Formats: sequence, C-alpha cells, structure tokens
Amino acid sequence: MQISLKKSPTQPTTLPTLTPDTIKRAREGLADAQNPAVRQAITHSIGQLETIAQGEFEHRLSGHFRHWILRSLIHSLFRVKVEYPQRIPHRPVILVANHLNHIDPFLLLSELPASPYYYILGDARSVYNKLWKRLIVGLSGGVIPLERRWGEEMAVIEAAQTEQEELTQLSKEIERDVPSGGDIKTMRQIDRAVQSILEREDGIMLFPEGRLGTTEGKLMVPLKRGTALYALRAGVPIVPVALVGTKHLYWRKTLTLRFGEPLSFPQVQHPKRSDINTVLEILQTSLIELLPLDYQDPNETQLFSEFLNHFFC
Repeated sequence: MQISLKKSPTQPTTLPTLTPDTIKRAREGLADAQNPAVRQAITHSIGQLETIAQGEFEHRLSGHFRHWILRSLIHSLFRVKVEYPQRIPHRPVILVANHLNHIDPFLLLSELPASPYYYILGDARSVYNKLWKRLIVGLSGGVIPLERRWGEEMAVIEAAQTEQEELTQLSKEIERDVPSGGDIKTMRQIDRAVQSILEREDGIMLFPEGRLGTTEGKLMVPLKRGTALYALRAGVPIVPVALVGTKHLYWRKTLTLRFGEPLSFPQVQHPKRSDINTVLEILQTSLIELLPLDYQDPNETQLFSEFLNHFFC
C-alpha cells in the first residue's frame, strides 16, 4: 500500500497514573538498573552499536537457530494463532506492534521467518532483566538497546516533586541510577545502526507506544516518532502487527498475532514534522483497526499464571 504524505496534528504525551502498581513497577525497574549482571549486558550491547553502525555483523547465532530456540520455548507454553499469515514479510521491513507484555518480541521472533534477521529496538532493561533472556540474547545478538526512564519512573519523580515526600528517596535513586535516555552520542549511534541494518537488508522490530499497554485492544498514544523517521529515511515499508492475549499469561493460552498490510511511504532523506505526523497517524489507524474491539480472556483454567507472568516480565 503506497501512501502519500499530508500534514496531521501531534498529540501530547501523558504519564501513567500514580498507583501502588505504578510505584511497584518503578521499584522493579530501579532494581534492574542496579543489577550488575543487567548493567554489564546493557554496556556490552551498547558497545556493539558502533560495530553495527559501521556495517559489520556483531557476533550472533544464525537466525534459524534463534528462531528454533524461541519457537520451541513459546510453543511449549502457549498455543499460537497467526492471522493473515500471507502478510508475514519475507523481505526487510520495519515491523511494528502494540506492546502488552515483555513476551511480545520473543513471540514475534518465534513466528517470523529466520531470514531476514530481525533486530529488536527496545527497552534495554526489559530485554536483559532475566538470566534466560541474557543467555539467549547474549548468544544471538539482534538487540539495539534503548536506555531510558520508564513512564512509571517519571511518574514517581514528578510525584516526589509535588509534595509526596514518601517517594523522595525512590525518586533520588531513580535519578541517580537510571539513565534518562538523553545521551546524544548513543542516540546518534542507534540511528546509524538502524540505517545500516536496513541498508544490508535485515529487519527492525519496534514497539512505538514506548511503554507497556495497560489494556487489551487499547493503543497507547501518541506513538513515538522514531518509526516514522526510520521508514521515511530508508524508504522501507512498515508492517503493523496486533498482538492479542499477551497482557495476562497462563499455560496453553492462545496468543494471537494479526498481521496487517504493509504501509509504504515515499523516501524522504530529511523528513519534515508534517511527514512524520502523517506516517504516525496512518500507522496508528492501521494498528487500531487490527486490534480487537472488546477482548475478553477465555473462560478457562489459568494454570501457572503467576509463574509465567513473572517469567516473562
């Protein structure tokens, strides 16, 4: 689907509501940031960015082996349903999905073909916070890490600045130990790495909501602008994917991947704000159309729910 560009409005960004769950999530994120094993994995991954940006391959397993490992894991725990499989890309694209759970990138990789090789552009702590993730990702590579503060962490910092003194200590530790994501040098390396990956005909996987969604069938907007920038500069199609059923996990639950039609836009080396907003508006509409209108978890026994949700979080 070739789409022309037109001007469209932007939307403001909002923080999550401060609740006990929000504070708990911020504490978990801080613990991951302070974990030496997580920190080491992130540092190593960031160190690989320049190698990728220069067009070289970092050390990694074959795409077929990574696909086999993840498919074996996911299919041993869940039922997986793929809708519109004929739309699964077999050429380099920017694959874009809604984001409900940390299982999402691993679920997608389990169903995508092994070639082209897809890189995950995603939150570094979420990718490396568990030993099994560090083992698989450490062997296979394929991660472009984003270091940033989560919405929950920003909500805690804001609350601490507005007289909620009980959050002061947590806020100070977050500001001290969690990178804000504003490192210009690293962001430029990421941009060059993404460009290099697309030029050598590998693929990129993005979650443009920028944080985990709270409700099945609901998209967190506004979408982050990186997806539009990468697609316009590289002239590479965007393939939207709706993930359904991943918010709450249990054994043998059916997880659905619903692939959309590819969205192609004219290549623009220096996109204007209006170009970017147009891409994001069209992508947002496409994702919303793929999502279920009134999702309800099946009425069935939810075995090993607590274990599986903790395993993938």
